[in-house]
Amino acid sequence: MGLRLKFNLILALCYLLGLGLSLYPFYQLSRSEAMDQLQSQIDVMRQQALATRKYTSEEIRPLLADQSQVQFLPQTIPSFSANTVFRNFREHYPQFFYKEAALNPTNTSDQASDWERGVIESLQASKSDREINVRQIDNAVYYTATYPLVIKDPNCLQCHSTPDKAPASMIALYGGKNGFGWKLNDTIGAQFISVPMSIAEARIWRNLMLFVGITSAIFLLLLTLLNVLLNRYVIAPVRQMAKTAEQVSMGDASVPEYEYPGADEIASLSRSFNRMRRSLDSAMKMLDK
Repeated sequence: MGLRLKFNLILALCYLLGLGLSLYPFYQLSRSEAMDQLQSQIDVMRQQALATRKYTSEEIRPLLADQSQVQFLPQTIPSFSANTVFRNFREHYPQFFYKEAALNPTNTSDQASDWERGVIESLQASKSDREINVRQIDNAVYYTATYPLVIKDPNCLQCHSTPDKAPASMIALYGGKNGFGWKLNDTIGAQFISVPMSIAEARIWRNLMLFVGITSAIFLLLLTLLNVLLNRYVIAPVRQMAKTAEQVSMGDASVPEYEYPGADEIASLSRSFNRMRRSLDSAMKMLDK
């Protein structure tokens, strides 16, 4: 096995070892970054929903208040507006999910499922402002952030305290059984926002492939450069000295001395070799006499 091959094998082993040791922390770093980006997407969608709720509450509801007394208009309800806007949003981005689920909603289409009920009750118990879950929806894994919906505005209790205080038009539309008994500062439901984990996973693997590709390209470039330098400053001088030594050993004394310029180990070796050759020549001449 030649010196060049040994050198390249050692470098390749060092590269593979370094790459193996760096892949796991890089994967964790890339995963953390991808999850932060997922959370950023969720934060944007939540703020969009909150802006829709605020606009409905402050602009739409007062504008249609008189008409709602005659015919109840769901469009004046913030949660209805937020869900409707996001339903239109999903026509272009069907992989995202948004739902405002309630434990005891006026509109039964907003009824929390068993899993959603468990999350809402967990938020009630912990008083936390957010809960993160990873769950499966339609054979795909989703990152889900849940935010509690808490009754902060006393005006909400006009429609949800008792049926006798609710607008007659709302009772006529939804009945008097659901959506009542709410109290101030109660967690009555939650916003569920889900984004597919496949987005994060694709970004993670893309980053990993990019990392491996860039480091491999740099390694090959450095390996080529090191091989050129190795050949110039080590292998070529050693080969020349070996060739000279072989010719001298075969009795060819006419071969000129090879001296490598410089002050490094190869230069020292060449000078030592030349001294040994001169000593050998002197000894041979003495024997001839």
